[in-house]
Amino acid sequence: MISLDNINLQRSGRVLLHESSLTIHAGQHIGICGANGSGKTSLFKLLLGELSVDSGTLKIPSRARLYHMAQEVEYRNIAAVEYVIDGDQTLRRTEQALAIAEENQDHNSIGQLHETLHTIDGYNAHYRAEQLLHGLGFSQEDCGRPVQSFSGGWRIRLNLAQVLMSPGDIILLDEPNNHLDLDATIWLEQWLKRFQGTLLLISHDRDFLDTVVQHIVHIEHKELNLYRGNYSAFERQRSESLAQQQALYEKQQQRIKEINSFVNRFRAKATKARQAQSRLKELDRMQEIAAAHVDSPFYFHIPEAPKLSDPLISMSDAGIAYGEEVILEKLDFSLHPGSCIGLLGANGVGKSSLIKALIGEKALHCGDRVTGEHLRIGYFAQHQLEALDLDASPLLHLQRLTPRATEKEIRNYLGGFNFQGERALEAVRPFSGGEKARLALAIVSWQKPNLLLMDEPTNHLDLEMRHALTVALQAYKGAMVIVSHDRHLLRNCVDQFWLLADHTLRPFDGDLSDYQKLLSSPEQKNVSIKAEKRAKPDAKERRQQTAEKRAQLSPLRTKLKKLEKEIKIRQTALQAIEEQLAGNEIYLQENKLQLQELLREQGGVKQNLFDKEEQWLACQEQLDTLQSDG
Repeated sequence: MISLDNINLQRSGRVLLHESSLTIHAGQHIGICGANGSGKTSLFKLLLGELSVDSGTLKIPSRARLYHMAQEVEYRNIAAVEYVIDGDQTLRRTEQALAIAEENQDHNSIGQLHETLHTIDGYNAHYRAEQLLHGLGFSQEDCGRPVQSFSGGWRIRLNLAQVLMSPGDIILLDEPNNHLDLDATIWLEQWLKRFQGTLLLISHDRDFLDTVVQHIVHIEHKELNLYRGNYSAFERQRSESLAQQQALYEKQQQRIKEINSFVNRFRAKATKARQAQSRLKELDRMQEIAAAHVDSPFYFHIPEAPKLSDPLISMSDAGIAYGEEVILEKLDFSLHPGSCIGLLGANGVGKSSLIKALIGEKALHCGDRVTGEHLRIGYFAQHQLEALDLDASPLLHLQRLTPRATEKEIRNYLGGFNFQGERALEAVRPFSGGEKARLALAIVSWQKPNLLLMDEPTNHLDLEMRHALTVALQAYKGAMVIVSHDRHLLRNCVDQFWLLADHTLRPFDGDLSDYQKLLSSPEQKNVSIKAEKRAKPDAKERRQQTAEKRAQLSPLRTKLKKLEKEIKIRQTALQAIEEQLAGNEIYLQENKLQLQELLREQGGVKQNLFDKEEQWLACQEQLDTLQSDG
């Protein structure tokens, strides 16, 4: 049992914890949450002995074996598998003692040490280490590569594997899936669920937390607040508490209205596609938890592009190679306005390469890439952070893109990304990874793209910023293609998944739960992949079909846009009427006639709005039917 009693902790003169207490029982899996700078990492350093309390008492069992995942890796010239085995310190000490005993020909000790190796499963150490590496996305060849040959993100994975190799009683993990793809994240999730020791986990991935932990410690107001249940349960409990405050409750209602507008926008699709139905359910859940985020410092939108092309971009009989090896072939697809695609597939199958080919950054091995006249791509990848001018401010970054924009316009926009006041004028160099990622997102969205290509956009973002990004992407009217290990983001923002496997790309008929089942069953995976294969027409016939379908779809899309504008006008009118009806004066005796007129007007606008929505739904269903055919 770990006990913190009336802890006071300061860093750099700032109070992080004040007279705070917490008890952690053996075997508990606990998620640590809180705003950036609230003290999550400092709490870990306290438990690791790297910091001392200013007052109060911290008790950790003397025999407890405590391990944590380091964020840096030594440049060591040893094989990856040996580096991972180093995590089992008991094994390494036993091996060292055995080597000394053999050198001294101490047969009695040799026998005892071999018995110890058997007890701690030391003879299977290489197998166990390789299994961990494979689960985290390393190939068999990678197991023998020296540690120093891996890039930064892959070295972090090696640190994670080393921690998982250790037979610790207590494991501390700080953002363990930040550098993992979706497949490796799902594998790690299952491993941690089986771990029987005590787990303290800092993560900004709500689905990951929901699956792995049974308690949440939320650091707020310099206190450690323990909540029973996973992250979703914590959100509900906190939202109930916040909703008691009237000012926050009113903000919650506004947020719920906005989320409801997203639900209305996609309700028709939900009747046609299982993926959209899943999204609708998730949006309904978001209504319940909205109050937990009403005090978030982040709230922004992605400006609408001035013009659209349809299709925005097409690929025909295209192939993508990495060096001499063809990694994707026979790519035939088009991206239309409103397409919301999530890319699925194991590490190394070509997800990032496909996005780079869409941008034009990576040349095609064969085939054609055709772009629409008004295509404007917004591309977010991790290297966008490296491309920032470290000596420039957030304001200057946007001014360089749009010299005619006023300082007030830019400041207002940056405020939604929590670059408030003087922060918008400070140089980027000392910014944290999360702040740089927010700025990179602000730069991408500021350029009014009609096609968003996002490769792991949530890395370095905290839970509040991820929530704000999710809401912004839901309202975005252009097309987007997303690669992400954040399932909450995918579930809320994606209408269709594409699976990359066996050097091909094809629609995946299912949701993330189906994909997780596919990953856990190799046999099912093979069957699914075979079942998804479809006979494809030749290039000429395909172009004819595309042209015919475009001619059918174009008037429907035009009608939908017109109806959406009319619906918006009526929603605004209805809101104005209901605001008048919400006042007290309208119900005075002298305003009786005005009240009757308002009520009649309200009924007429509601009926008109209902009729327009019915037309929109019918038109959307026609569009869905045409798009699903062929």
